[in-house]
Amino acid sequence: MSNRLTQIATRTGDDGTTGLGDGSRVPKDHRRVAAMGDVDELNSSLGVLLAEPLPADVRELLVVIQHELFNLGGELSIPGYSLVKAEAVAALDGALAHYNAALPRLAEFILPAGTRSAALAHVSRTIARRAERAVVALAAAEPVHEAPRQYLNRLSDLMFVLARVLNRANLDGLGGDDVYWKSERLARAQEP
Repeated sequence: MSNRLTQIATRTGDDGTTGLGDGSRVPKDHRRVAAMGDVDELNSSLGVLLAEPLPADVRELLVVIQHELFNLGGELSIPGYSLVKAEAVAALDGALAHYNAALPRLAEFILPAGTRSAALAHVSRTIARRAERAVVALAAAEPVHEAPRQYLNRLSDLMFVLARVLNRANLDGLGGDDVYWKSERLARAQEP
């Protein structure tokens, strides 16, 4: 991990392989590379979310998460290496409890919508779930530590909660509530 990139276009991947952090090369469609790519995409989606107006505490949390996701990608890039610690998973658990405590209980499913920042948080949630599936698929073929999978699992839950928080933040004058799914059951219950 001490090597820094000095040249971006190396052309070493022209043969359909890519280098891992330990110097080994694998096909670009390898499960490890897929997991690394999904984590990278998740981190990038959080970068887009961070370009939006956000409450200061949410912004600070997302910056910490971006650093942890970079650690997670680094761990995935070096088979057998460990960078994501149990404390990082516990920090997400703490954030989940903190933000969820202030939200009203859900009586119905919500749509991934609302304010722009909430919608972007939902996109990050879905990417986190895909990244988790990629790590699970990798772990079925090779040894992978538990913390990366657990981190991604908690992060997808946290992004759902943060989307709800951001729908209520009203930083852009559009906040208010979640966008609820209009189910037939709900419609019947609301009939006079």
